[in-house]
Amino acid sequence: MNDDTIRLATIGRILRLRWRLLAVLTVLGALVGYGASAVLFPPRYTASASVLLLGQWEERELLTQVDIATSSSVADRTAAELGWSGVGGGELRDRVTAEAADGNIIKISGTADTPERAQRLSDQAARQFVEFAARITGGGTGSEATAAPEALRKKVDEAGRRITDLANAADPGRTVESVQARTALEKLRTSLEEAMTKLDQAAPANNKAGMVVMGPAARPGDEAPPTTTQLVVGGALLFFLVAVVGHLTAARMNRRLRAGPEIAAALGSVLLGTVDVPEERGAHQPEAPGPRARIRRLLGVDTRWDTPAPQRSGDEAGRRIRYRRVCARLREQLPAPRRLLVVVPYGDEIARRAAGQLVAEARSEPSPASSSRGYPVLRVVEVPVDRPTVPDRGPESGALVVLSAGNWTAEEVGGIAEACADGRHEVVGVVVAGPVRARATRSAGHPEDHPTVALAVHGRATGDSV
Repeated sequence: MNDDTIRLATIGRILRLRWRLLAVLTVLGALVGYGASAVLFPPRYTASASVLLLGQWEERELLTQVDIATSSSVADRTAAELGWSGVGGGELRDRVTAEAADGNIIKISGTADTPERAQRLSDQAARQFVEFAARITGGGTGSEATAAPEALRKKVDEAGRRITDLANAADPGRTVESVQARTALEKLRTSLEEAMTKLDQAAPANNKAGMVVMGPAARPGDEAPPTTTQLVVGGALLFFLVAVVGHLTAARMNRRLRAGPEIAAALGSVLLGTVDVPEERGAHQPEAPGPRARIRRLLGVDTRWDTPAPQRSGDEAGRRIRYRRVCARLREQLPAPRRLLVVVPYGDEIARRAAGQLVAEARSEPSPASSSRGYPVLRVVEVPVDRPTVPDRGPESGALVVLSAGNWTAEEVGGIAEACADGRHEVVGVVVAGPVRARATRSAGHPEDHPTVALAVHGRATGDSV
């Protein structure tokens, strides 16, 4: 796992080097959001109607009315009145909501696929709620609410007149029985009048159950969330963030070897040093055939983004000093002059150019046994990391492995070491190459040696001689 700290520069490098892939994934996320809005979340519109509750109401009583407004009984009555095909009371319960507002107001909201249906749903739900609430409280609506008390008053008045008639028709004599009868009738009339008075006094309390729909619901003009625009933007943002987090997670889980000592340990050899290779614009890169490789190149995923940014290099003389020091350490590792194979992973352009420069520097060094030049004698071979094959031991006896940091895992590097062992070559050393940014201007006394590098690299995994 890579434990490097994630910085803003890392995010910027992802955006700069993976912008094509991120753009494609963002557009894909927008399309997924649009598809979700059409299939899973079709456009919805919400309209609201308000019901005013007359009288004094406590908070718990208002909450009870809210539950009644969203009950199955009200939903079934609403569905029966609307008569929408395939829409029953159970589905309307999911579309109708209610809440208690300030001022003894119950706000009933209905959601439908069109503004007209949403308006009709909320109006009908409010109307059915008022009728149902009046029924369960024992009251009525319209003329029924006032007809019953008026009929009762008429009956009481009629009873009072009958009592008066009976009292007048009693024995006009002053007998005890007649006096008692008249007294009983007067008490009965007084009791009826008191009962009617109490009934009139209790009438305002009964009006508590009165409810009034405060006009029709306003027709909605905007969609209810989540809207199509919200889903499209959300899908694009989600895919973009997942892509960035995926890149960061892959970088954190990257097992490619970055440090020279780790690479030398994986090869079971010693690190001879690190060398710099100037970046070249338009340098040849091995291209894999096939449509998948073309898609990778089109999306920009065929190049690594998580490698460190190349540092600015010194002049040509400083870089050549590093190569000479590597050749000097290599000669110290060899007991006697001999030929060596320079093993380079296939596709590692930085390592290939570094190997060519090492060959050129080795040729320019004098041999300790004679005045001739070319010690040690190096030959470059490129081996594929998936199935590495190194030429058998022959004129060359030993291998020098050159590769770039951050491109190969421990298993791949170990496979190269095993291939060298199979060819009976001892890995005498490891050289790590890193890209650098060359200066724009060069001194006149140090010409470029790129032509020499290009001529030095001809070997392949087949073992053909230079």
